[in-house]
Order: sequence, then structure tokens, then C-alpha cells
Amino acid sequence: MARQSGGTFVLRIEDTDAARNKPEWIDGIISALAAIGIHSEDAAFEGPYFQSHNADRHREAGLQLFAAGRAYYCDCSREQLKERTGSDHLGYDGFCRDRGLAFEEGRALRFRTPDEGETVVVDLVRGEPAFPNNAIEDFVIARGDGSPVFLIANVVDDLDEGITQVIRGEEHLSNTPKQQLLWEALGAKPPAWAHLPVIVNEKRQKLSKRRDKVALEDYLAEGFLPEAMVNYLMLLGWGPGDDREIMPHEELEQLFRIEDVNTAPAFFDVKKLTAFNGDYIRALSPEQFANACAPWLVAPYAPWAPEAFDRNLFEAAAPLAQTRLALLSEITSYVDFLFLDEPVEDEASWNKAMKAGAGDILTDTRAELATVADWKADDLKAVLLAVGEKHGLKLGKAQAPIRVAVTGRTIGLPLFESMELLGRDRVLARLDAAAKKLAATQA
Repeated sequence: MARQSGGTFVLRIEDTDAARNKPEWIDGIISALAAIGIHSEDAAFEGPYFQSHNADRHREAGLQLFAAGRAYYCDCSREQLKERTGSDHLGYDGFCRDRGLAFEEGRALRFRTPDEGETVVVDLVRGEPAFPNNAIEDFVIARGDGSPVFLIANVVDDLDEGITQVIRGEEHLSNTPKQQLLWEALGAKPPAWAHLPVIVNEKRQKLSKRRDKVALEDYLAEGFLPEAMVNYLMLLGWGPGDDREIMPHEELEQLFRIEDVNTAPAFFDVKKLTAFNGDYIRALSPEQFANACAPWLVAPYAPWAPEAFDRNLFEAAAPLAQTRLALLSEITSYVDFLFLDEPVEDEASWNKAMKAGAGDILTDTRAELATVADWKADDLKAVLLAVGEKHGLKLGKAQAPIRVAVTGRTIGLPLFESMELLGRDRVLARLDAAAKKLAATQA
């Protein structure tokens, strides 16, 4: 929205709660945004600002409201309020409104809400919800030690930073009438508000960092492309109005209209995101794909020794893998057979493929392959077809034990192209090793 309107996206770190503030979390926010293209080199980006750096202005605004009669000091305790109201749940009863208390340590500063009328929030997504003023308690804007609370700090920062549009989650809607009253009391016109729908999981529960995977960094580390993440996230709660979903961010940016955002919860469908990612992977050029895979071709992901990796061999195998991957992290298991001395030992794959007759398939295939003049995929396939026909098996059944012997798994890159890349000597050695192992287990 900032880009399409020629505006500025402001990143503010609201770090006034020391217990919930750690440097590594701030770094995580900044690096995650940068990973999806929101960073300091973008002309439409500004920040980060730190709320804690503006504490003096927050206090000044509270004193300004007190001097204007829009706020007052209160020394009531929770126990006293309960004694007066007979309830743990009722809001503040305004007891100190007209006591004329001055500041003293331990006295909170409360905003004096209007007794009559209503506060109408003009929301670009939700219309114009109205909140009766007599239902809004006189809320605290500064604690007993004089430190401002989030509500007034947020408003003052928005004022100082020239914020004209506030776009945030719908859980903040209940705070909005209080913040709007503060804007007006400070002599300013409130911004345009837009409260986005919550995002829910497959059980239609609101996404929770304690229960669900919600950190962008985790998805990127798993092998989701930033472009795919942005495309999918743009479609949560909004759509371009046609059947298209996969499209460049620049086009989504021009089509987006905040007024068209839905109010219903948005389902974060990991399966759909994964399908998006697969489409984006397949759209990469060979060079882009190879470069994107790079993090998963070294430690701690790669199980092979660094000196065993052959970049040219990987680039030859990469096009075979590109059409099969849904996540970049899957590349490791697709190509590890090329760089390991022996294929991985996958017990499930071995037990599935090495059934009755597998030994004969291994022996006969090994003998025929030793005589192949041109070690090319088509010629290797012809050998397996002939061996399979000899044993009354279709190609799929005949190649199963060969695939596991060569790659270690029942699923992977096309078998004959894999054998061509691995080379005659290594393939024959692996067939010999598999036949020996199978004979030992059947003895």
C-alpha cells in the first residue's frame, strides 16, 4: 500500500516492555522483513524507530493532557475498586475524577473519557463501527512511576512520525476508540484505520507462536522462496478478483485495494503455500535454481564431505530435481547419492524393494550393464527393459531394487539419468554391494 500510493512503510520497534524485548528478536524482525524485500535500501521504507527512544515525548503528552483537564491522577488500588463495585470484572468507576490529585509516586494518570456520545472509528475494512463513550472506562495512560503505557506511546509516536494510515490486526480494534480519543485530545486528526482479519490454522484457531509455526525465518529455512511467501501472504484475506493466484509482486501491488480485504478469518494453508512454492521453484532459471539450493548443499544439511561435492555434477543433476521439488531443502536427499561413497541406508526403502526375486534382478542387471558400450540413459533403460521382460516384470517392478541399490531410496530423480551421472564403475560397485548384502540377509 505504501508503494502504490507513493508513501512510506514505517517500521517501529515497540520496545518499552523490557521483559518482552531482546536484541535477537529485533534482529529477527529486521532480517525477516529484508528477506521478503522490505529493507533500508527501499525508498518506500523508513526505520527502524525504537519506541523507547521517545519516552520523554510520551511523558510530555501525558502532562499536556493533565494540564488541559483531559487526564487526572488516581490512587485507587484494584482491591479498593472491587470493594466499591463488588466485582473483579467491572471497569474503573471514575472515583478520582474530581478529587484534584496531583502527581505522587504510586498515582496513575488516567484519561478522562467523554460521558456522552460515541466514538466512531472510520475503518477502511470494517466500515464505521461506533463505540458508546460511556462504555469506555477512564483508562490509564501513565503508571504509578510516571512511565507512559503503550496506548499513549503509540499515539505520540504515530503523531511524531507522520503516520496517516494504521493497518493492523483486528485484535487491536478494541483499542482504537481509546487511541482515537487520545489523537483528538492532543489536537490532531486521527489516521485512517484498517483492521485486517486474523489468520487461523487448519483447525480454525488463531495462529499462535506457542502452538503453530509462525516465524517467517522458519519457513525460509525450510526452503520456501521469499517470492512464493510474499505471493501467498498477499492472498490471505484478499484476492485480485479473478482466478489467478500466482503473479509477480509488482502486479499484486498495483491490484491491491485495502477496501477489498475480507473481514472473515484467513486460513493459513501450508499445503497451498507448498504448492505455490513448487510453482515458483519450477519457474526459476537453471542458474537461479542452482544458486537457490546452495544453502542445502553444505553443512549442516549436506551429509557428504565438502571435498566430495562436485559443482558440475550437481548442475547436471539440478534440472532433474527442479521439476520434483516443493521445498528447496528437499534437494539434499535427491542428490546425496552422487556425493556419498555409499548410498544412504533407508530401511523402509530396502524392505519395500528387496523382495523375492530381487537378487536375480540385481545379478542379471549388473552382468548386462557391464557390457553396455555407451553409458547413456536410453541404453541403460533398454537393459532394464530386457531384464524385466526376462523375469516377467514391467519396468517399474524391475527397476525398484536397482533404484534402491544405486540411490538408497525408492523415490528420487529419474533412475537412468541418475545412473548415467553416477558413472559405470560406481553403479556396478553399488549393485555388487546390494547383491552381497541381500544374499547375507537371506542366508
